[in-house]
Amino acid sequence: MFYLVKTPWWLKAWYPSCIWSMSSTDKKIYLSFDDGPHPAITGFVLDELKKYNAKATFFCIGKNVLANPVMYSRILDEGHAVGNHSFNHYNGWKTEDAVYLNDIAEAKKYIDSDLYRPPYGRITKFQLARLEQQRFKLKTVMWSVLSGDFDTAISGEKCWKHIEGKCKPGSIVVFHDSEKAEERLRYALPRTLEHYSRLGFSFEKIVAAP
Repeated sequence: MFYLVKTPWWLKAWYPSCIWSMSSTDKKIYLSFDDGPHPAITGFVLDELKKYNAKATFFCIGKNVLANPVMYSRILDEGHAVGNHSFNHYNGWKTEDAVYLNDIAEAKKYIDSDLYRPPYGRITKFQLARLEQQRFKLKTVMWSVLSGDFDTAISGEKCWKHIEGKCKPGSIVVFHDSEKAEERLRYALPRTLEHYSRLGFSFEKIVAAP
């Protein structure tokens, strides 16, 4: 499976209106979690974050919010941010525009947020432009560092090595609170929190600029 752990400059230039990192000179890292909420795995994430007084952003799938309303409420009650990750997790490159946009609109009924992250990071420029318009008013958030926890071909240790040494002030890091990612997430997340806390970093939630 091919993917880029650190986002290259040319990809940022192709989608300049997206948020790829946060503007910060302070030692702040922005952890994000895609594909939840999950009744057990999201709970593990929240418990780990609490140990470090860390805040994060959860990009939730609409159908999972409907299936796990208690866990969704817990995310908000514990002071974290949420974002729209669509209702059915469609790939924007392979889905008709109307179907893709209507799916995001459906998720928006249940996820109160002005943030959006496209499933797989795949979205067309046409779709992106529509999300910025009046109907949606969504800001699309990508990432600086991709943990690769979704990759079943790698170990938890390899996942952690994707993150170690690659974060800097303002970095947005992607994990997944999903069954597919669970094994690697359970290894890499505690090490990420411990390592960067020891280096003096704090962990903050994403807030889109007006």
